Amino acid sequence: MYRRQLAPRLKALREAIPGLTLAAVAEAVEITQGSLSRIETGQRGTTPVLLKALLDHYGVTDPEVREDLLDLVRADNAQRNSWWRKYSALMAPTQYSGYVALESSATSLHSYEAQIIPGLLQTEAYARAVISAMRVDLDARGIEDLVEVRMRRQELLTSDQAPKLWAVIDEAALRRLRGTPALLEGQLRHLREMSLRPNIVVQILPFDIGLHPAGYGSFMAMEFAATPAVVWVENLTKSVCLEAPEDVERYDEVFDHVRARALGPPETRTRITEMIKEFRPSDHREA
Repeated sequence: MYRRQLAPRLKALREAIPGLTLAAVAEAVEITQGSLSRIETGQRGTTPVLLKALLDHYGVTDPEVREDLLDLVRADNAQRNSWWRKYSALMAPTQYSGYVALESSATSLHSYEAQIIPGLLQTEAYARAVISAMRVDLDARGIEDLVEVRMRRQELLTSDQAPKLWAVIDEAALRRLRGTPALLEGQLRHLREMSLRPNIVVQILPFDIGLHPAGYGSFMAMEFAATPAVVWVENLTKSVCLEAPEDVERYDEVFDHVRARALGPPETRTRITEMIKEFRPSDHREA
């Protein structure tokens, strides 16, 4: 998040000096050209010492500008030491730590889920079942560690700077665990309760609407206070963070289509209540 704010500003400072190339700057501050290129594109962070060297080379003497940029570097370094760092080995296969870092900084989250309940809205038991099924490479300890990560992520929704979460969930995700009614009932009740929070909107995309524009799969669109929006698409072995404006715009358009065709929030809560009754044994159904 902070690297994405720093990168274009550093690139602009270099390009403001006619003829100053990446290679020349890299040689002057004694780093590789590839490293400097990755700093300018936000792919890697830097240190206060290296940043000061770059600013000196660019002739930046304004103390406010220097301190502002240094604050971004310090914030990036602090974020790299966040609570999820100790789980980095488990999170590496799908760049999960990168996702958590972005999610923790977002002001708005637009989620479409085709197969499972969004992670921020999962119960612990449901999260354990999902992670156990999807991460067959993990032992019991690894599974429990990822469950802990998922539960800690959810603290974001009740924090002082909680983002607005708008989740559209395919009906298939709500019916996926109907063979384990107790687990499913607990998850459905939790989902209904979370949907009442002022910063959360939940909509079900029902089967009867047929095919729709989000048929390509699940995604999360994130907006931020100071940097452009991104879209995160998770895959089995590698996730993709889309930053190009045309990509983000296309996903925003698709999200607008599915939320327009989904059940409204009150109708969604009614449907969830109906599902709870449907999946419970007949002698334990709600009145």
